[in-house]
Parts: sequence; structure tokens; C-alpha cells
Amino acid sequence: MSGYREQQMSVKIPADIDQPDKILYGLTARQLAVLGGTAALVLWVFVTFQALVPFPALVAVVLPMAAAGVVVAIARHDAMSLDRYALAALRYLRQSNQRVSVDGPVQAPPSWCRMRGRLPTPLRLPVRAVRQDGVMELAQGGVAAVVRAGTVAFSLRTAGEQASLVAGFGRWLNSLDAPVQILVQARPVDLGGLADHITARATDLSDPVLERAAGEHAAFLSEIGAAHDLLVRQVLIVITDAASASSATPWWKSRGQQIGWDAGAQVVLRRAEEAVQSLAVLGVTAEVLNADACTAVLAESLSPGDPHPVDNAAPQELVTVRQEP
Repeated sequence: MSGYREQQMSVKIPADIDQPDKILYGLTARQLAVLGGTAALVLWVFVTFQALVPFPALVAVVLPMAAAGVVVAIARHDAMSLDRYALAALRYLRQSNQRVSVDGPVQAPPSWCRMRGRLPTPLRLPVRAVRQDGVMELAQGGVAAVVRAGTVAFSLRTAGEQASLVAGFGRWLNSLDAPVQILVQARPVDLGGLADHITARATDLSDPVLERAAGEHAAFLSEIGAAHDLLVRQVLIVITDAASASSATPWWKSRGQQIGWDAGAQVVLRRAEEAVQSLAVLGVTAEVLNADACTAVLAESLSPGDPHPVDNAAPQELVTVRQEP
């Protein structure tokens, strides 16, 4: 019976179609090209310098070259091949660490102004804009919607209920026909504001017993917050429209691009609602984020802990100035 239960807890998911194909001996075409280039270089060094350099010295020179080629071809860092990681590091070192928000390239200062260091580089965020319906327009083309999901007490369920949850989640994963990213965020939470709110409202209670219980609960929250580092967990599901991203129109055809964004927005919103319904069957509460919630999530992800930007006025709303008392 235990073997049967363990078998029911596993669900087959299709392999990653973006993973490069294995050509020979479990190696990809890129790895074979790197190893072939390394072997050709080593052979050229042996043929060219074997009559001029002693054999031990030639081996001492060739052996690190061969080892470096094997490491570059096989080793990986942060799920990235070393050659691509080195290229990304080189691009990062060549760029300026300071970014500014400009539409075009950063203009150099006049000739009479002496400048130390390099010019800042334009800030390019992956999200171009957040629509009123909460759909994000991506800078590289395409659109995306964000679904915020809750969690379930998986370990408290019985073996049959756990198997049912795993099977239901597997069916939802198998039903996906577009790229989906599941992001789990853990952020520190401060209970001091909640404790102060309870303490302030406790005096409004008519029953002294309830007032004393509220004060004790506020003291308990303050004690828990001071004794432990509390974290709140948030699960975000980002659903994108691969069709609109692959068929993005050129930048000069702004009207055609806007039509593509509108069509893609309807697609991702429908897929987001389907994800909410599929997760509701598993007992997971989920919701599609609107424009305000999506903006708050982006701001929190880009700069955790910093205050969120103020609400922007709608296109047809009046911009007013509010004076603090």
C-alpha cells in the first residue's frame, strides 16, 4: 500500500522544450563545438612547436589549455554555461553602474565640461507600462498578467488528499500552452503597526474583558515581533502571451503594436482567470492583480523595503495638490 501511495504522489510533466538537444555522448552542439575547437588548438600547438619546444614544456602549456576548454564546455554557473556567463560578465563590466531614465542614448557633456568616469547608461526595465486592466506591456514585445495565489497546508492532509492535490496541480501544469513563471517571495513583516492599531481601538470596546483581551493580544504580537524575524510568503504566477511576443510589430507601427497588445491582453486575462479557477479546485485562493496591485508588486520586487510610489492619476483625471496640515 505504501508503494502505491508513493506512486500516486508523482505526476509526469513534459520535458523542457527549450533545453538544447543532446547530439553526442550527452553533449550539446555548443559543447561539442567548444571541445572540437579546443582539440584543434591543442593539435595545432603540438604540430607547430613539437620540434622547437621540449616535450615536457609543451605538455605544461597544452594541458591547462585543454583543461580550460573542458571546463568551459561542461561546467555551469547559476544554470548558465561558463562561456555565456563570461560574456554576460564582460558586458556588465563594460557598462556603467549608474542608470538614468531616458528615452534615447545619454548625451555627452559639452567639450568645456570635464567629466570623470563614464557616462551613465539608459535604464531599460522589462516592463514598458501597466495597463488599466492590470496587464503589463513588456519592453521586448508581448504582454503578461500576474496572479497572486495563496498556499495550502499540504503536510496536514491525508495521503489520499495529498495525491489528489498533486494530481490536480499536475493537470494544470499539463494544460499550459504558454510560458508561465511561478515566483515565491518571502519578505519580512512588522507586527508593530497591527499591535498599535489594536491597542488604539481597544478603548472603544464596551466590555472591559474584551478590552483586556485586546491589550493582551497586542502585547503578544509585540513580543512575537521582537523575539523572532517574521516572514510573509507570497506566491506570484506570471502568465505571458507567447504569440504576441513572437509576432511583435516594428516600433514605427505603433497602432499595429497597440492592437497586438490589446489582443494579447485579452488572451492573458482569460488564461489568468483559468488559472484562478484551476487553483480554486485545489483549495488555493488566487486573484488576478489589477493595475494598482501590479504596480505595488513591481515596486516591491525592484526595491524591497522602500516606500511604494504614489498613485498616478488616470488619463482623464485632474491632478491636484494636497497640502499636509
